[in-house]
Amino acid sequence: MKVPLISIVDDDEPNREAIEALIRSLGYAVATFASAEEYLQSDCLESSSCVITDLQMPGGMSGADLQERLIADGCHTPIIFMTAFSEEKIRARVLGAGASGFLCKPFSEECLIRHLNKALRSPGVC
Repeated sequence: MKVPLISIVDDDEPNREAIEALIRSLGYAVATFASAEEYLQSDCLESSSCVITDLQMPGGMSGADLQERLIADGCHTPIIFMTAFSEEKIRARVLGAGASGFLCKPFSEECLIRHLNKALRSPGVC
């Protein structure tokens, strides 16, 4: 049985590394990216079982922009958003577009694991 690949997109390196360590400890394969653009240029688009992305990343695409681009490209991989700056309008937008979860920082490991388990049960296709 193939181990699910979880892609983490976050410009904050310490946060990205902490989430990577948690996800690896659960037995999943992990790929990390410092930007949405880096993820889009990777070979992980079709193999990711779930994407965990920061909502706000400086300088380039936001997590919401990434979601829009994936949907436009016909990719419906489950996405879990995380943010330190929660705005109800954006939260409603990304959840309405099919996001699997929306986490406000700081969040517990248990909360992330619950959202990840839910996301991995949903059928994602690219």
